[in-house]
Amino acid sequence: MKAFYNVIFLLGGLGMFLYGMRVMGDGLKSSSGGAMKAALARVTTRPVMGFLLGVLVTCMIQSSTATIVLTVGLVGAGFLTFKQSVGIVFGANVGTAITAQIIRLMDVDAGADSIMNFFKSDNLASVALIIGIILIMFVGNRKRGAATAGTILMGFGVLFMGLMNMSTAVSGMGDRLSSFLVSFENNYFLGFLAGVGVTGIIQSSSAVVGIIQTIASSVGVTFCGIFTVIIGVNIGDCLTTFLVCRIGARSEQIKVCLVHVIYNVIAAVLIIAVLFTLRLSGVLGDDIWYRTLRSGGVANVHGLFRLVPAVVLLPFSGMIARLAERFAPRQEADAETDDIEKNLRELDMHLITNPRLALEESGHLIGHMADVAAKSYNATTKQLFEYRDKRASKIASREELLDRMADASNKYIVAVSSHVRLETDNRTQSYQIHALTCFERIGDLAVNIHESITNLHESGQSFSEVALKEMQVAFDAVRDIVSLSVEAYHSDSAGLAKRVEPLEEVIDELIEDMRSRHVYRMTHNECNALAGIEYQNMLGNLERISDQCSDLAVYMLSRNDESIQGKEHLYIHNLHHSNDAVYMKEFRGNYEKYFGRINSIPVSRADMEKAAPLPGDHEE
Repeated sequence: MKAFYNVIFLLGGLGMFLYGMRVMGDGLKSSSGGAMKAALARVTTRPVMGFLLGVLVTCMIQSSTATIVLTVGLVGAGFLTFKQSVGIVFGANVGTAITAQIIRLMDVDAGADSIMNFFKSDNLASVALIIGIILIMFVGNRKRGAATAGTILMGFGVLFMGLMNMSTAVSGMGDRLSSFLVSFENNYFLGFLAGVGVTGIIQSSSAVVGIIQTIASSVGVTFCGIFTVIIGVNIGDCLTTFLVCRIGARSEQIKVCLVHVIYNVIAAVLIIAVLFTLRLSGVLGDDIWYRTLRSGGVANVHGLFRLVPAVVLLPFSGMIARLAERFAPRQEADAETDDIEKNLRELDMHLITNPRLALEESGHLIGHMADVAAKSYNATTKQLFEYRDKRASKIASREELLDRMADASNKYIVAVSSHVRLETDNRTQSYQIHALTCFERIGDLAVNIHESITNLHESGQSFSEVALKEMQVAFDAVRDIVSLSVEAYHSDSAGLAKRVEPLEEVIDELIEDMRSRHVYRMTHNECNALAGIEYQNMLGNLERISDQCSDLAVYMLSRNDESIQGKEHLYIHNLHHSNDAVYMKEFRGNYEKYFGRINSIPVSRADMEKAAPLPGDHEE
């Protein structure tokens, strides 16, 4: 039973260690997250600068996985190129070794009167916890930075408390652990697999090395018993990171993940080759090979295994990048994405001192947003009738493009603000911000509709034949208003903009009529609950897309009509209650077009069966 409780105590300590490391990392990220992301995004093309930045960021957040995941995200968002990311990946592998150097404080041995006694892990943990809780509870309400600092200190304290618990548990299992580690002295492959396996389970190389350091502090470990374990830890760490980053990643992002794996595999082969060459040649004698290591010794071995390969391989980073490109899956050329990437690069910050030119560039990018939003909506409507996974992936990638374009154009337009002097430029700037918001929301709402369609597809449910015919009418009406709005934006035509509102009012009435028809089917048990919910959700999102088109049109009109500026809602209200000849003509034409179609569809399945001729009725 004693062994059982020792294992429980060890796992409890491990839990405290992992939680403390997470809390400390979260605190560090919250205090420097924005600056960290900005620093990574500004990294130069020189691998050395990327390497140093990767080391620094990983030291700050105490997680190479977090650094590489962030880097993969920045590459996917276009803030970093694949080649810029290579140096950061190398640096992240080195930066993660700092945790082991912190843990070596367990080896501090000093008398009560020595200043070094303060740095013993048990004293340091207690002080960190005391200061941390004071900052959080008594100072954090007045100063935000104090709460963050308190969080970092609490994480630091919990981390060391976990280490001390593990140390206590290990001391009770000293003989068993010593025998276990001695087995690795003669079976290096088993040690390597143990390192890979345990890291894969715990998913933290720092935690596994921390466990080894805890064992080393209590019973000691030999160099030959743990060096293959540490190599396995490094490989296990990169494999788990690869799996995390690989999910949903595009080709450029997968290349970053592959660089991480290829680098660590080459580093492992390099270390093993050098060590065994030195051993066989007699340079690495028994005094080193069988030397007993404490926590600091394990930290040094781990640090050297991380640092030396990085320094050696950094000049060959280009070759490793090309190797990753060879293994990465190839993607089909996408002219749409390439064109947008080019347009994003053309948002030249040097032009912001000339608002007219700058706003032309941002207007061009918003035009791309309009086209992407329309394509995303059109692709979504096809999914209801013929669901395709490839099309679903394209809809998701277009949503990412819309988010990127909205973010880039919004920042660019805001940057122009301080240089705007003319009222016409001021109006254009305001209109563009409204326009990009409308197109981004149209894209978001199209994704919402696609989620409803996906839910139906995955559950094996579908709409009734009647509901499908109705939905096709609504899809077509909203497609027409989106196309009209996009065309109005590209041509900057007030005439086209005036045609949007009467169509929007028809769509509102059409969707209200469809809701009534749906309620009738629900009350007559002709529609199941899941399909009914998704039907209502889709109608709501279609109505909101139509509303966004209406907003865009009225903002377009207000740019050149002072009577509308600031009174857009009043303008719409008055228009709906007026006898404007142009408005009424457009309204009646659209009403006849769409209600003519919807009224030709039976309300329910029963009505459809009544309308259908019975077998033999057409025969003479």
